Amino acid sequence: MPDIINAEKVKPFRLVKYFTFSSLVVIFIGALLLSLLNIHWTKKMVLKKSATYAHLLIENLNHQVYKQFIIPVVLKFGKIQLRKPEQFELMDHVVKSTLHSFEVDTVNFYDMDGTIAYSFDKKVVGLDNTGGSGYYKAVRGVLNSDLLESGNYFQLLIGAPKKSLLVTFSPIRAEEPLIGLSGPILGVVEIVQDLSDDYKNIFRFQILVILTSSAVMGLIFIALRNMVKRGENIIEIRTKERIKLKEQLNRAEKLSALGELIAGISHEIRNPLGIIISSAELLQKKLPDNKIPSFIVEESTRLNNILTEFLNFAKPLKPNLSSCSIHNILDKNITAISSETKEKKCVIEKKFCKNMPNITADADMLYQAFLNLFINATHAVSEQGKICVYTAFSKNRINIFFEDDGPGITQELLNKIWEPFYTTKEKGTGLGLGIVKNIIESHNGFITIENKNIKGVKIAIELPIFNTIESQA
Repeated sequence: MPDIINAEKVKPFRLVKYFTFSSLVVIFIGALLLSLLNIHWTKKMVLKKSATYAHLLIENLNHQVYKQFIIPVVLKFGKIQLRKPEQFELMDHVVKSTLHSFEVDTVNFYDMDGTIAYSFDKKVVGLDNTGGSGYYKAVRGVLNSDLLESGNYFQLLIGAPKKSLLVTFSPIRAEEPLIGLSGPILGVVEIVQDLSDDYKNIFRFQILVILTSSAVMGLIFIALRNMVKRGENIIEIRTKERIKLKEQLNRAEKLSALGELIAGISHEIRNPLGIIISSAELLQKKLPDNKIPSFIVEESTRLNNILTEFLNFAKPLKPNLSSCSIHNILDKNITAISSETKEKKCVIEKKFCKNMPNITADADMLYQAFLNLFINATHAVSEQGKICVYTAFSKNRINIFFEDDGPGITQELLNKIWEPFYTTKEKGTGLGLGIVKNIIESHNGFITIENKNIKGVKIAIELPIFNTIESQA
């Protein structure tokens, strides 16, 4: 039955699970890509903003250098010679006062020959050909910026370089009185901005976005998984109910057919069987020394009992409900099989709970069911074995448990134990447990059979205390 349930459960839910989790994966990947694109756009915006910032600084610096340094120096000294300490100090004062409080790491001024004439770092003053392509573009009048990143391969791959520098080259022009910075190019200025902190903050934000997306997707995954699991449980319950109804329907159909068959046969068999039994009993009285009549009576009686079992198994059961005590019924059962237990020298141990309430049930039918279980247990245990029966109750249900220390039941037999006519006994009909199950289920109860951990069998019965079954009375 578990295999059938699993098969029926998987079929309708396989596509649902596939599309649900596939959609979740697609959404997660989409969220990650969107976060990466957002980070890329943010970096471009920061870069553009920093480049614009550098262009404005250079324009202001060009104006201040031309006004406060170039014009005064040319008027005083005739030409610009930054190697002279007086001119260098004036240039240094103008540049630093102009760029004071602005975020600039390095400033280099190149002459038209490509030599560094002024720099924040005095060690690079006088070096030639260090500007690269950015310098030559500026000489041609093109203001340009370039981002230089440094770090190992992994840092560059994940977008977290060790150092990020924005290098901007711009021509230094002479100012025309009316139209601003449009005169001839006098040199080139290089401004270096360190964007490492900004990019590190962006990278931290990127990690935060990814972790947040992962956490949200994880929560959605857990919620979807719980929903799918709940759906599977609901389908499993419905499948169990459907399979149980199918089994009950098939069983009812079989019993109906069996009942019709037995009803027809029993009428034809019981009449001649009654004549055979009465004739054999009469013959037994006339021939007391002859054993043949007694054999006829014995076997005919056994055949009559088999017919009775067939009828009890096949006919619909309608309990005649009344208030009864489970403990009293069990005590009657124990008394009824006392001769068998003494003969086998086995012990019946009772563990009855206190204050057990009476239940609404058919005492005769329960007596028959429990008696079958006791008889099976006495047949299962060896000599000097032990049978234990104990009871319990909670709220509106009572429980009866039968245990023995016999060899147990094989898995093959457990799978077929409720099938009619399946028996391992030489003279059994295989209907005893079926009759027991019919009786228990007719009382809205449940019965289960399983092997104990060590050895032996445990039978559990659950019955309602109050029954609302329609009585036949």
